[in-house]
Amino acid sequence: MRNVAIDIGNTGTKYGIFEEGALVEQGYFEGQNNLPPALQHQTFDNAIVASVGVSAQSIKERLSVTGKLLELTPQAALPVINLYKTPQTLGADRIAAAVGANYLFPGRNCLVFDAGTCITHDFVDAQGQYHGGGIAPGLQMKFKALHTFTERLPLVQQIDKNFPLTGQSTQESILSGVLAGSVAELNGLIQSYTEKAAGLVVILCGGDAGFFESKLKGRIFVIPELVLIGLHRILTHNV
Repeated sequence: MRNVAIDIGNTGTKYGIFEEGALVEQGYFEGQNNLPPALQHQTFDNAIVASVGVSAQSIKERLSVTGKLLELTPQAALPVINLYKTPQTLGADRIAAAVGANYLFPGRNCLVFDAGTCITHDFVDAQGQYHGGGIAPGLQMKFKALHTFTERLPLVQQIDKNFPLTGQSTQESILSGVLAGSVAELNGLIQSYTEKAAGLVVILCGGDAGFFESKLKGRIFVIPELVLIGLHRILTHNV
């Protein structure tokens, strides 16, 4: 069985190819009209496509699939119980990450951080119930907001792991405000969830996971492919 999972994000598209349930190849591309050779020149048994915003139709039309071609919508069957009050507004990447966490850590309370364009956190409990979470601006979004909505603050884009806690210039102060503030934000959430969920497993994914990995307190599992794993789990649940 050779399946493919495709995650269309805010800034690009990730894909993962699975053979007999194991992730054997993954990649990234921009746009939807020029699929990479790994997706163009082969036929898959089943496929799942998820998008956080733009239509997935273009990619779906370009895939060669002999079996099920599933688009992750609010109507798709899930291997977790979705307690979100507005499932029609729930981002596909968020529920996929939660499903991936539940699959990798069955019977455990899981808190997932996806540090990308936005920083999201999502909680799925030991009984496989997805409760929801939160959405906040990502690091680059915070930098851009400071520059865009003020007259004199410069645009800072470089994420420096060795940023000063006490900035002694405007650039250093922005770095401290954004980076130290974001670290404190995530550590505070971890503490709050640890107090309410026994044996909490904390999982980190997303483009800025590398920055947060060494900054967060306690044991953190960094799983960059978590969303793809979750998408594939949803696909197999529907086949």
